[in-house]
Amino acid sequence: MNGYADSDWAGSVVDMKSISGYIFTIGSSAVCWNAKKQGVVVQSTIEVEYIALAAAANQAIWLSRLLANLGQEQNSPTELYCDNKSVIAIAQNQVQHGRTKHINVKFHSIKDAEKNLLVKVHYYLTDIQLTDIITKALPRSRL
Repeated sequence: MNGYADSDWAGSVVDMKSISGYIFTIGSSAVCWNAKKQGVVVQSTIEVEYIALAAAANQAIWLSRLLANLGQEQNSPTELYCDNKSVIAIAQNQVQHGRTKHINVKFHSIKDAEKNLLVKVHYYLTDIQLTDIITKALPRSRL
């Protein structure tokens, strides 16, 4: 199973909140997806992407447990793809830095998920990010 997480920073012009989204695939089929306005106003693109990645990691854990209950247990971590290298570095670093201190503690679950080998975060090019279709207004050529 693969997951793709992305966001649209301050996409709402009304309240400056961002939209987070994720898509999970098994093989070439999308099996789960979600796009939702975040409940908080964030201060940076890194923060908004980190929140989206944390939501995707939580969903990945739930999906892998569901699959295990259905007799389809995974032998490896769920691969999560993100288009922000700074977010990946923060998620993979077990040390809490001053730059992430303002991010709500609940979003740091991604660190534990990666440490416990439930998910593995990888970089994915922005130009081919699947989640853009549910988080951003795209030109016809990208659709």
